[in-house]
Amino acid sequence: MKVVVLADTHAPRHWRSCPPRVAELLGDADVILHAGDVCVPSVIAELSAYAPVHVVKGNNDGPDLDAPETLELDLEGLRVALIHDSGPAKGRMARMRRRFPDAGLVVFGHSHIPLDASEGGLRIFNPGSPTDRRRQPHGTVGVLRIADGALVEAEIVPVT
Repeated sequence: MKVVVLADTHAPRHWRSCPPRVAELLGDADVILHAGDVCVPSVIAELSAYAPVHVVKGNNDGPDLDAPETLELDLEGLRVALIHDSGPAKGRMARMRRRFPDAGLVVFGHSHIPLDASEGGLRIFNPGSPTDRRRQPHGTVGVLRIADGALVEAEIVPVT
């Protein structure tokens, strides 16, 4: 299963429509995860044309985005949790383990800083932002490959 992971698209200020490089990656996606700060629901509608979308609400999302604060799902046997803000870097891994004890993978956003880290059977993954890179050298998204209950590949892909 190919999973494309986005966060912090901040439409329409930074995302007016799906950037071409992002669209290329979405072309063969089986599922899309969006870790919040969508800002306008039309982004979810646009992404849904590529694959089913799972989204959580970010701190910049208003009441017009019908999404939960957190989400837990099973992707090919892998327990995945989705949250926008995972809190400060210090203690993040332990905090996410306590918050999502059954998850093998926690996907988050908020910082716009890509991160792929693991410890004690938990992997945490932040794809960065494809459109609002802040101090990062590139806008980024994540691409995950999941098979037989395991995350077999995780990549942070520059798209700008």
